[in-house]
Amino acid sequence: MKAVRFHEYGGIDVLRVEEVERPVPGPGQVLVEVRAAGIQPGEVMIRQGARHERWPATFPSGQGSDLAGLVVEVGPEVRGVAVGDEVLGFTHKRASHAEFVVVEDVQLTPRPKGLSWEVAGSLYVAGTTAYATVFAVDPGPGDTVVVSGAAGGVGSLAVQLARRRGATVIGLASEPNHAWLKDRGVVPVAYGEGVAERIRGACGGKVDAFIDTFGDGYVELAVELGVRPERINTIRDWQAAAKVGARTDGEGAAACAVVVGELARLAARGELEVPIARTYPLEQVRDAYHELEQRHTHGKIVLRP
Repeated sequence: MKAVRFHEYGGIDVLRVEEVERPVPGPGQVLVEVRAAGIQPGEVMIRQGARHERWPATFPSGQGSDLAGLVVEVGPEVRGVAVGDEVLGFTHKRASHAEFVVVEDVQLTPRPKGLSWEVAGSLYVAGTTAYATVFAVDPGPGDTVVVSGAAGGVGSLAVQLARRRGATVIGLASEPNHAWLKDRGVVPVAYGEGVAERIRGACGGKVDAFIDTFGDGYVELAVELGVRPERINTIRDWQAAAKVGARTDGEGAAACAVVVGELARLAARGELEVPIARTYPLEQVRDAYHELEQRHTHGKIVLRP
């Protein structure tokens, strides 16, 4: 089968699509023929070696956590999954950017009828991260919550989940994404110089919670806006969070098939939009990451093996 591999830390040029042996499922595992697999900013940092102390790579390394596809083989002692099932879920083995992947049965959930492969295959990391970060700051009716990177893969879901809890949501995003945010009941605000004044003007001066999906000074901005540290959550700036006592709940805090299944059902019913920025064939994995690393996409970028 074909799979993405890299043999050393570096830029997108170290990514290769190689012929590797097709894996065989063991006890409690199934083999999934991958139809779609999302890509993540965290994978960029791992591949570059920027997260070696936290998430070291073993070479040659595969990559990819998100996945959706068709179950083609099951190992012994598998429960709740059968050959022919359409599923979505995740792997912790950095292996979903491939034509086939072995997955634990407990890491899969059925693909709801009507949910596209692209959405199903890009829901795990962004969806569970958004779910966890909203849960961390606990917005409700009467609260105003600010979300940085509000049109990105995680941010676009976080703003919708926060709105579902009845909060007033201010989304920081570039001007081209303001109409999309408005259509989903989010108050759009442009980022950049003077953003604190624009946020205060948009909400009357009171901010109760802050979700940072971007990094680059937003934890400090939240403190400047008067948000209590326990209601600030960042998925990018752990150093700033440690300094002020903010939270850093992300994917790991909600990494289970139950949450993925809940989000998938919301998306299938049209109650949660998962924007897909673009899809690429597996062979164009370098192009996919080049686009991702510009940090200007609206929604998810997906590989289609």
